[in-house]
Amino acid sequence: MASASYSNPQQPPPPESYQMQPPQGGYYNNNQPQYQPPYNNNNGYGGPQNQPPPGPPPGPVPPVDPKANGYGAPTFDQAFTIQKPKWNDLWAGILFLIVCAGFAAVSGIAIQGYAATRRVNSGGINGQLNTFSLTTHTIWLFFWVLLTAIILSWVYVWLARMFTKQFIWITGILNIIFGLATAIYMLYRKYYSGGIVFLVFVGFLIFAFITWIPRIPFSALMLKTSVDVSKKYGHVYMVSAIGGFLATAFAAWYSVTLVAVYVKYEPSANNPACRQGAGGCGQGKVIGLLVFITFAAYWISEWFKNTIHTTISGVYGSWYFNSKNYPKGVTRGALRRSLTYSFGSISLGSLVVAIINCLRQLCSIGQQSAAAEGDIFQTIIWCFVGCLVGILDWAVQFINRYAFSHIALYGKAYIPAAKDTWTLMKDRGIDALVNECLIGPVLSMGATFVAYACALLSYVYMVWTHPAYNSTGAYTPVVVAFSFLIGLQICNVFTTPLSSGIDTIFVAAAWDPEVMMRDHPDLYHQMVQVYPHVQQAIHA
Repeated sequence: MASASYSNPQQPPPPESYQMQPPQGGYYNNNQPQYQPPYNNNNGYGGPQNQPPPGPPPGPVPPVDPKANGYGAPTFDQAFTIQKPKWNDLWAGILFLIVCAGFAAVSGIAIQGYAATRRVNSGGINGQLNTFSLTTHTIWLFFWVLLTAIILSWVYVWLARMFTKQFIWITGILNIIFGLATAIYMLYRKYYSGGIVFLVFVGFLIFAFITWIPRIPFSALMLKTSVDVSKKYGHVYMVSAIGGFLATAFAAWYSVTLVAVYVKYEPSANNPACRQGAGGCGQGKVIGLLVFITFAAYWISEWFKNTIHTTISGVYGSWYFNSKNYPKGVTRGALRRSLTYSFGSISLGSLVVAIINCLRQLCSIGQQSAAAEGDIFQTIIWCFVGCLVGILDWAVQFINRYAFSHIALYGKAYIPAAKDTWTLMKDRGIDALVNECLIGPVLSMGATFVAYACALLSYVYMVWTHPAYNSTGAYTPVVVAFSFLIGLQICNVFTTPLSSGIDTIFVAAAWDPEVMMRDHPDLYHQMVQVYPHVQQAIHA
């Protein structure tokens, strides 16, 4: 291997520079791991052979144990030193701040118009004085949606912590039962197109769950490991709770802004808000502003989620590489790096997902509208397009999860981090473990369950209260789709720490599998017991 010079031994070399000696004999040879990295044992992370290291170890290694000098445990920044600290992807961070400012401006103008005409828009909970757009009735509806999302998300995380082995079964069964109940209710209400779509969805869930059964033991082990670490290290659930409530507060702000935009700009001779504040009314303005605030909402909520993920990755990375000398101030250090040097990278990765999610939202509204009109053909077309966009979303989210874990530990820019992480995981064979683990799909299914619960609540609420502005049912698809969005994003934020730990363990194992076998032997042997192929996958 060509020699290279690295000024910082804690920085991992490019993936193509890794070389592993082939296995000799059985899995263990003279009680030493057969798969020896090409560096010596003097740095604390190598194998037993004392040979000159051709390059730095692939994991972050403190060069000297600070305890030996009486300084105590290292800080997060000392354990994961960035060779040349800089603000990566700064343009994306600036664009994100501009979009946030734009959202605040639109919200302020729209809410001012709503407040100036509140008498018309708040004639009782049903808003009977307003027959042309969303009203206070809708704000109350979104309030109950937010409350439902918080409670269900919190219960879902609690179930994951308390019943790790049964968690996957509970998620799959609840989704199937809830989806079937929703389909039956819609068919009972003679909402045939929506009921048929839900029946197809339930059939897919049943098929997926049956194929998952052989992979449940390995997934349950990884979830249990993630939960156990979170109870002992860092402030994982504090970060989850704070992030979840911030996301809920933002969702409430978005809900009020959504209603206010309809009130302020919906064209109607009976709309006094058209004569209030900036601008006049127009259908084009309503559509354009709804697209903008929805895009901004997706981007901001994704940024919340990914900032939490990057922060939590610092906790699990510290546990993996420094379990015997756990750094101090890990949560604060990881959060500080996420909000400074990695701010632009997190913004860029979140932007890609926000664009895809906007397309998914468009498909959802189109599907709901076609279903409301009883057009089964268009409903199926929108459903098919939504599935294609969903697959694209899954692929991007898959890459993002591991790229952000890399960014948390090494402070790289978004695109290089994504390329390096994916290349190394493929070379190491860790992608086989990732594919075997169901936690990502299970948590996505759980978030979808919460989202459908919120959507069903909004549908029942609209049918039960029958507001004057929805006498023709034209607003039902819009309200149901946005309720789905609110529930999905809130649950995703709450459950992020559960998946962040597992993602970071996989990324860390790709950088240095030797640490897994040496410092976490119990975990490694349990992985071998439930998934024997791990012996080949982790050494590939």
